[in-house]
Formats: sequence, structure tokens, C-alpha cells
Amino acid sequence: MSKIKIFKIKGEFITLGQFLKEETYVGSGGQAKWFLAESPVILNGQEENRRGKKVHVGDEVEVQGQIYKFE
Repeated sequence: MSKIKIFKIKGEFITLGQFLKEETYVGSGGQAKWFLAESPVILNGQEENRRGKKVHVGDEVEVQGQIYKFE
């Protein structure tokens, strides 16, 4: 199991696509759409594939085995 990484949100929320870009999983929104279609991303225990899905403080996201806690 990997260590949980803390991701600090600048504002009220961040979209899943923006998060994937900031963490360099993808380089653009188009790539985020493709990435989410091909790779399972788990948001609070549920698979999520919408790049516009809002992620808030307290949420947890798992990407390629890495867990992120949002603060």
C-alpha cells in the first residue's frame, strides 16, 4: 500500500481533470478525458470517469495505486 499524499486545494474545489494535470498524470484536458476512460480513478471509494467532477476538502482520490487526501 502506498503512502497517502496530501494535496492542498487552492479555493473551494478542484476538478478531477485539473488535479490530474497538476499531478502530471496528463498534460491537457483532452488527455484527462482519455486517461479517465482508460485508467480507473477512485473518488471516495467509487470509480469516477468525469474530468469535470469537483473534488473538495476531505475527499480521497486513488490514481494508479497512489492515494491523495485533499485539504
